[in-house]
Amino acid sequence: MDVSFHTEHLESIKLLQVTDTHLFASDEGSLLSVNTANSFKAVVQEVISRNVDYQLILATGDISQDHSEASYQLFVDSIAPLLKPCLCLPGNHDEQNAMKTILASAQIIQPRHVTVGAHWQMILLDSQVSGVPYGYISPEQLQQMDDILRKSQAKHTLILLHHHPLLVGSRWLDQHTLKNSDAFWEVLLKYPHVKGVLCGHVHQVMERDYHGIQVMSTPSTCVQFKPRSDEFALDLVSPGWRELTLHPGGELTTHVGRLKQGLFLPDFSANGY
Repeated sequence: MDVSFHTEHLESIKLLQVTDTHLFASDEGSLLSVNTANSFKAVVQEVISRNVDYQLILATGDISQDHSEASYQLFVDSIAPLLKPCLCLPGNHDEQNAMKTILASAQIIQPRHVTVGAHWQMILLDSQVSGVPYGYISPEQLQQMDDILRKSQAKHTLILLHHHPLLVGSRWLDQHTLKNSDAFWEVLLKYPHVKGVLCGHVHQVMERDYHGIQVMSTPSTCVQFKPRSDEFALDLVSPGWRELTLHPGGELTTHVGRLKQGLFLPDFSANGY
């Protein structure tokens, strides 16, 4: 599905990314002792209280933890106070039939290609492989992405997916990376108008320049994973989100916001989830 947002009157486009909400059917559901509904609602309220400016919301997967339709309805209800349209894609924990049914709301859409104003476009990829935590982009999607990029070289481009296409330096997490990242980068590196790649999945901040492309991952709205840890380990930092500004000349500026330190701390004795 192709979608256009007519924001030509804006000098720059501002985006809000939330990711890895891991919601349950019950709003009492917890992941590693963190109530994920409460942490997500706290992030939403903090964004509102800070008067964060954005035209679009990006939700980059792992919306649900238990695959239930009720968990997706909880996402619909919880994100509603943010008011703006939300673009959504699946993560490895998501159940796509439930996503398509419940997230088909007035606020939430699941497009593949989005034109934003006069200067930018976004391509949203499905990197889910059913039943396993690692990611893979199908040959059909890679070809579609190549076709879009070849036909739209006047548009600066942001690529969105769930899985990380560069290793983050944590052995246990990097087992669950995008498995065909070489094929992914082979397409992107042909096109200098690709300016950024944005993902979720790793529950931590990554910000790297890869051959002139900004590659970013973003904190979860619930539990955070400790960076550069060979074994499963949790971090002390609070849940967060990412803000991005797409400038007309192709520049992309970004920063991460977080809840107050010490909120929604997980069970640090856990050895997995």
